[in-house]
Amino acid sequence: MESSFLSLSLVIALAILRFSPFARAQQPYIGKNTTVCSKTNDSSSPALGYACNGLHKTCRAYLIYRSTPPYNTVPSIARLLASDPSRLSALNSVAPNATFAANKMVIVPVNCSRSGRYYQANASYTIRHGDNYYVIVNSTYQGLTTCRAIKSQNVIETVDLYSGELTIPIRCACPTKNQTNLGIKYLLSYVVAEGNSVSRISARFGASVARTLEANGLSEQYSTIYPFTTLLVPLRNPPLSNQTIIPPPPPGQLTPPPPSQLPTPPASSSRNKWVYAIAGFLVGAACTLVIGRGIIFGMSFRHRNVQHTASIVPNDPETRAKPIAEVDGDSQGLMQTIYGIAQAIKVYSFEELLLATNDFSPSYRIKGCVHRGEIDGCSVAIKKVNGDAIKEINILKKINHFNIVRLSGICFNDGDWYFVYDFAAHGSLSDWIYNTLGDGKTVLSWTQRVQIALDMATGLNYLHGFTSPPHIHKNVTSGNVLLDGNFRAKITNLGMARSAEGEEGRFALTSHIVGTRGYMAPEYLENGLVSTALDVYAFGVLAMEMITGKEAESLTREESSNLFDAMDAVDREDSMTERLVDLIDPSLGGRYPLDLAAFMIGIIRCCLKKNAADRPDMDEIVRCLSGLLASTINWESSHNVV
Repeated sequence: MESSFLSLSLVIALAILRFSPFARAQQPYIGKNTTVCSKTNDSSSPALGYACNGLHKTCRAYLIYRSTPPYNTVPSIARLLASDPSRLSALNSVAPNATFAANKMVIVPVNCSRSGRYYQANASYTIRHGDNYYVIVNSTYQGLTTCRAIKSQNVIETVDLYSGELTIPIRCACPTKNQTNLGIKYLLSYVVAEGNSVSRISARFGASVARTLEANGLSEQYSTIYPFTTLLVPLRNPPLSNQTIIPPPPPGQLTPPPPSQLPTPPASSSRNKWVYAIAGFLVGAACTLVIGRGIIFGMSFRHRNVQHTASIVPNDPETRAKPIAEVDGDSQGLMQTIYGIAQAIKVYSFEELLLATNDFSPSYRIKGCVHRGEIDGCSVAIKKVNGDAIKEINILKKINHFNIVRLSGICFNDGDWYFVYDFAAHGSLSDWIYNTLGDGKTVLSWTQRVQIALDMATGLNYLHGFTSPPHIHKNVTSGNVLLDGNFRAKITNLGMARSAEGEEGRFALTSHIVGTRGYMAPEYLENGLVSTALDVYAFGVLAMEMITGKEAESLTREESSNLFDAMDAVDREDSMTERLVDLIDPSLGGRYPLDLAAFMIGIIRCCLKKNAADRPDMDEIVRCLSGLLASTINWESSHNVV
């Protein structure tokens, strides 16, 4: 009798857990039902749409669409997906009539609303010759709708599609009450591509893996997702254009997904403990993949002993004909290095560089040993490199990221290396921080400064988490950040960069202390400890330079302790207004939001923690700055700030 009672109690408990709103997922994942067109008696199939179980009947939602002709411009994508073109262009940081590169991920804002039992955004589509359900669902709409949803929305008499208009129900959803209580404000319908995983998608948009699994009715054991299906990604802030940039893995290698940052579970939720336990397992697996990646092979040479001249690839027939085995030791190593580099990076002759720079004319000099040039009608920056150029080349040839200056070519001449970079039209960030441009009118706005900070953090996060092995820049300064024609930041000068060793790079030591005064972290100066936290500290100094307009060295010396006191006071919201006036660059003329400025100072203070272990990682900083930029753009729009 007692055994039967216990069994019945267990069944009831399991039933309560299974069907309670805390255990029920936001939406069941659609699986392979995208193109299934046959009618069934199941009126609650996920193929018909996301169930209307959210807190609100209507909401702002977001889609990810990959541009492909003829849907590769702002107007065409907006028409296809029933979006506001002005909001679409603003979200993606492009012009109103911009054309996107092929297969570029585009963020599409839509108004999601209840239609019967389902959420959807209704788009109108004109049937074209050759269209069928498969083409419309998988090719045109890429899985943002389904065959059954289209059929249920339209009265179609024929099996084939010939002409006319179709109403296309776009898959979107609004957050549930539980999600809203957790701070989730938006749901992103992400179209899964080949090779995607829940952890990678979540990490890209700063979402919790556990929350993403939960939102789609998935679990650690059942987390397989398929191309041309939508995955709901729960977001606290609107998605940003920099989150759609995909850093490619190095040739022949796969880049492991970075571990996701999971929010602290509420103490009162026992269910959350299981969710975080699952997520912890996923994070541990990701960390194992990261640690197991390959090492970089260093190559060195004594370049001053090299006797040949002209270009990096010898043009002299005798030199080309001579077998490598007959060349002396130093030259043989250099030749092998040269030919290896030439497989990945364009090689220029020294004569081409002379022509591009008018024989390195002083009038072409940008700063130091960097000259402006023009090659094939394109502006470039040509830099004569001192030190171990091979090391920097080996890093740069594997990097392709929007926020890191691209190495477009190299040249070796008479024992010297020359790097050819993409040209940054607005020069170094230091010129703009200290207003050294001479006219007294060129001042970066608050929004531009936040965007630049986010760009820098994104670039460093790529170096720390997406290169294999991870790298530490070691020389983050305002002079090593360049601004392109749109004032977007690009990190340069990786000559001091080194691979991170040990867990998160926190255990490497060096006795060779080099760097720029004011930017070097205390643990590096005192004990030679090298880690990714060095870059975090330097980023904090640089961000402080940007908002104060003061130089790094003056900011970090002991006499500036009053500045840190002021920052602490702002962080505590103690006399915030007066303290902010003392801190923020007066050239801004008060054109900045007080609360967001205080938030930025809070980020900086975290970056400047004396204990390296107490500083946040760059991926966490990226998420904070992404939210800050979104709020800043909203503030700028509502206050008509120019």
